[in-house]
Amino acid sequence: MIEARTVFVVDDDLSVRRSLARLLRAAGHHAESYASAAEFLAHARCDGPACAVIDVRMPDVSGFDLLQQLQQRCPGLPVVFITGHGDVAMADRAIKAGASDFLVKPVDEEVLLAAVEQALAASLPGVMFGGGG
Repeated sequence: MIEARTVFVVDDDLSVRRSLARLLRAAGHHAESYASAAEFLAHARCDGPACAVIDVRMPDVSGFDLLQQLQQRCPGLPVVFITGHGDVAMADRAIKAGASDFLVKPVDEEVLLAAVEQALAASLPGVMFGGGG
C-alpha cells in the first residue's frame, strides 16, 4: 500500500489556497489548506511523507517565523516558500533558514509540483504535530 503524501498549504489568500490545493490534488497528493500559521499549527497532523507550501508574508506570523517554529516542533517537515514579493536576498535568507525551495507568485505549476516532489522525497516519516500542542 502506498503511503499518503500530504502537502500542507498555508496562505492567507483564499484564492491561492484553493488553486494550490486543487493543483496538488490533481497531481495525486492529499492537500490540506490553512489560512494562518496558527490554524496550521493547531490542526495539522503529519504522520507520513509530507511537506508544507507556505506564503512568506502573512498577517499573523510570517513564513520565516513559522519555519522556525516548525524546525523545533517537527524538524522532518520540508518547507517550500512562495511569495508575491520575493527578491534574491529573501530567497537566500529562506534557503539559509532551511527552506527546501523558494518560488515567486504566480507560481508555474510544473515548477511548484517539482519542488513539492523534491520536498516530499526529503520528508522524514513519523513526524507528529498539531492538535493544539
